[in-house]
Amino acid sequence: MTLRIVSVQRNIGVSIAWVAVLYTLPVFGFIAYLLLGEPMIGRRYRERVDEANLLMNNMAQREHLVFDKGQDLLPANYRGVSQIGTRWTGLGVFPNHNMQLLTDPNTIFQGLIKDIDAAQRIILMEFYIVYPKGQVLEVVEALAAAAQRGVECHVLADSVGSFSFFNSNAHRTLERAGVFVHQSLPVGLFKTLFKRSDLRNHRKMVAIDEYIGYIGSFNLVDPKFFKQNKNVGQWIDVAIRTTSRESISITTAMAIVVATDIGAENNDNLDALNHRVNSYTRKLYVMDPTINDLNSRVKVLGNRSSHNETPDVGSTSIVIPKMPVVEGVLAQLIPSAPQVTAHVIYNTLVTVIHRANKRIRMTTPYFVPDETLSGALMIAAKRGVEVTLIVPEKVDSFLVQHASQAYYQELLEAGVTIALFKGGLLHTKTVVIDDDYCLFGTVNIDMRSFYLNMEVSLAIYTPEMVAQVADCQEVYLQNCRFLGLEEWRERRGSARLFDNVVRLFSPLL
Repeated sequence: MTLRIVSVQRNIGVSIAWVAVLYTLPVFGFIAYLLLGEPMIGRRYRERVDEANLLMNNMAQREHLVFDKGQDLLPANYRGVSQIGTRWTGLGVFPNHNMQLLTDPNTIFQGLIKDIDAAQRIILMEFYIVYPKGQVLEVVEALAAAAQRGVECHVLADSVGSFSFFNSNAHRTLERAGVFVHQSLPVGLFKTLFKRSDLRNHRKMVAIDEYIGYIGSFNLVDPKFFKQNKNVGQWIDVAIRTTSRESISITTAMAIVVATDIGAENNDNLDALNHRVNSYTRKLYVMDPTINDLNSRVKVLGNRSSHNETPDVGSTSIVIPKMPVVEGVLAQLIPSAPQVTAHVIYNTLVTVIHRANKRIRMTTPYFVPDETLSGALMIAAKRGVEVTLIVPEKVDSFLVQHASQAYYQELLEAGVTIALFKGGLLHTKTVVIDDDYCLFGTVNIDMRSFYLNMEVSLAIYTPEMVAQVADCQEVYLQNCRFLGLEEWRERRGSARLFDNVVRLFSPLL
């Protein structure tokens, strides 16, 4: 097994961690590596992904839809960064979006329900967690009503993350109404022999009628009801609502990703995708007058809600003013999946950190980097870049908490500011570079997100939209306790030792 680990693993930290587990707990380590050691997503699943991608590519060529262009719209210093994503995903940079940052759950739910109620053709939803309580039930009712009036509705939810949903009345309500509910990466004892059950679909996206989209860290959960027994407070999340009149947009790209993910789940779905693609015509993306009128009406709704109203204050006591709609946003969708897109988001993140000139501000609930990523942050701080890490004071994972803490001293010594958020479990995942670049989406700063899970990020290149994310981070900072180097050095030796022991296994968390 040692020879297998050394020959297969390309990351030195992962290799050392597995060898340590193997020799510390031989029987457990042997079995654990067989089940969890290598990112086996399943041969048949990979074949269906490849076939679904081929269907999409053939359709795009037939209809003269070009998805891998747009780098010439970017400043020269970001063209190479963008090309990393385009090379592995086939998705380029798309212009002319109207985007709005949504920072509280009530606003997200209300906007999503209004858009579902106004949908006329198709709704595609993909979530890691669907938790059928609170306002989520209102979304379920809206979806059921949309399906009954003839809108084609698809919901793809992760089998593990949405376990309670698949055993709920909400699931049965949707299926009775005619909503197509799909289980992503289903698990089972027999399946575990052929693929890893801990490789999960961590994406969160909604595409409605090809021109309205939602993306962010927001699962389909009501934070007032979700994981309230973990003693970490309510989850704090954000989402971006995007609209575009362009024939190809971020929403188009999201629809392609969701449709491909649905098609890859089983042969029946793949056959349905094949039939759909072969009967596709360009007019699907040409908005008729009814849709144009609807788009204008939705935009008015967005503008009307963009005033600086004070949202309801929950247990977190955080007040973030409503953000206005930003027009003309330039962005790129970057989906990642194990054994499909390599490590595209990780490579993009490391590249933009090294390119930063003024500031790096990173918000993440789980911070367990590897040596390359933590080294990039420390080097940036040492060359004068203002580097700020915003993480929750408490997280819902004991091991992740201590693995994170093992990195704090070297980061503080390098000049990185570490802000511990006190208002709940800060689940937002955002990275702001200087004033003109942002990564926004589902990716945690840990190896599971970078190497194992199916994730998606939105790269934003428009300064006005980047500023909204930075303003949101600023409010988070006002609810943080800043960690001091001397304070951290004065911790008990046993606490430091425990953190460092857990850090040895951090590549596996």
